[in-house]
Amino acid sequence: MQRTRVVALADVGSLIPNAAVVSVCSSSGLGCPDAVLEAIGQHFVTTGHPRDLTTLHPIAAGDMYGIAGVDHLARRGLLRRIIAGSYPSGPSSLPPPRIWQLIDADEVEAYNIPSGILFHLHREAAAGRPGILTHIGLDTFLDPRRQGGRMNAAARDDLVSLAEFDGQQWLYLRSIPVDVAIIRGTTADALGNVSMEHEGAYLGVYDQALAAHNNGGIVIAQVERVAAAGSLPLQSVRVPGVLVDYVVVVPDQMQTTQTLYDPAISGELRHPQSAFEPVDWGVEKIIARRAALELHQDDAVNLGFGISALVPRILLEEGLDGAVTWVIEQGAVGGVPLLGFQFGCAANAQAIVPSPDQFTYFQGAGFDRSLLSFLQVDRFGNVNVSRLAARPHVTAGVGGFVDITANARHLVFSGTFTTGGLELAIEDGELRILKEGRARKFVTDVEHVTFSGRRARELGQDVVYVTERCVLRLEPEGLTVVEVAPGVDLERDVLGQAEVTLRVSPELRSMDPRLFRPARLGLHLDAASATPRAQRSNGKVAAA
Repeated sequence: MQRTRVVALADVGSLIPNAAVVSVCSSSGLGCPDAVLEAIGQHFVTTGHPRDLTTLHPIAAGDMYGIAGVDHLARRGLLRRIIAGSYPSGPSSLPPPRIWQLIDADEVEAYNIPSGILFHLHREAAAGRPGILTHIGLDTFLDPRRQGGRMNAAARDDLVSLAEFDGQQWLYLRSIPVDVAIIRGTTADALGNVSMEHEGAYLGVYDQALAAHNNGGIVIAQVERVAAAGSLPLQSVRVPGVLVDYVVVVPDQMQTTQTLYDPAISGELRHPQSAFEPVDWGVEKIIARRAALELHQDDAVNLGFGISALVPRILLEEGLDGAVTWVIEQGAVGGVPLLGFQFGCAANAQAIVPSPDQFTYFQGAGFDRSLLSFLQVDRFGNVNVSRLAARPHVTAGVGGFVDITANARHLVFSGTFTTGGLELAIEDGELRILKEGRARKFVTDVEHVTFSGRRARELGQDVVYVTERCVLRLEPEGLTVVEVAPGVDLERDVLGQAEVTLRVSPELRSMDPRLFRPARLGLHLDAASATPRAQRSNGKVAAA
């Protein structure tokens, strides 16, 4: 009977071959095998090995401050290439994470591949299949006619190509054989079976382990504790011992960023509603409230990081907990998604599914609508959330944004209209702009196309952009202002603060004045249309 070896942290670095492809399972601090990554980095400092690694990160490894996770590996000579769904990011007031310093200096080849595609590439590699043929990412930065997923000049290889198949145009991404998978769980038994009872998400542990094992590589599991063989409940085992080669015990591993352990995150108990802090009054709350008006009763709603993550708290305040079901890319279904650097976890979830399966759900548009953020919007309705040349380290890359938005039927993008020193006053149900932001966010051309407005019009997607001063829709004729906040001058504060020419709806109306008062809205969600969920037809979203 196979016995998995328990190894000391000091010995982990010696297990990694030079020039290996290393897949790391993590979502920022959630599920991050941080102690193992730190041990590999320290082994390199001491011995000069392992060298020239390629690392795969379907979701960013390490916290948003760049003091953990992949930054342990961000050393010249250790890391040759990084392929990630997202990257650590941090406030502009702090020094850039080390990984961004290497990327910006072209000292590592850096690629950004959507998280769902990168998870699914592990499945293809595990099965010995050649790769993925997909519509996801067409006409975005992933498209080789744009950047092809490259993040810097050092990234010269073509990881993405165009392909014609069955009369359609596709993106083709080749499988990437994996030599080492580094995963994390809660308990390993003496046979190497790994359970995840204290984890807030399963992420892609099984798929990443399988990709390494089937390629003849090794699997290293970081866990809190070791148990006797056969003592784990059968259905709690997420990675069977036949896939696990080495176990590293780290009793004090963090559950997620800034969180040692919260049993509601791992579904072991439920917090009362009173445990969730209300959203502070201010501009972000106004935007989140207006985004909430786009929801319908019993919707399944995806959420992104940022202002959109506040919307569940808005519904809690309005007595509408459970009126919609939140679904997030790390795998939580239902419950209350957490805020800030804990985003990716949910308390009181109904279920947690593996991230690769959640992304299949998203890519196939199985949900009703998505609430996301924006950094820039351009004349075509394109959205950038993934890259700003002037401040690369404050952006985290694409994550699951492309997987989620490519076929979604209803999309709500939220953000302030301008940024950088924007000062506002909210008085007597009206909005006044005291000082305009230095940087315009509605621009002629976005720097990075993370969402394609052109394809959105082709597919018939319903796209709304919510800001503090107006609401816009992507119509066949272009970006159209459909609502303006009370107290805002349309010409001066909206049309005059956009680089792009905006259309004005002939049915322009005022934003609901209740949004601009601290009292509860008295929000009521209308029932969804009786029309069945959208069906796919020749790669297009069409009503059933």
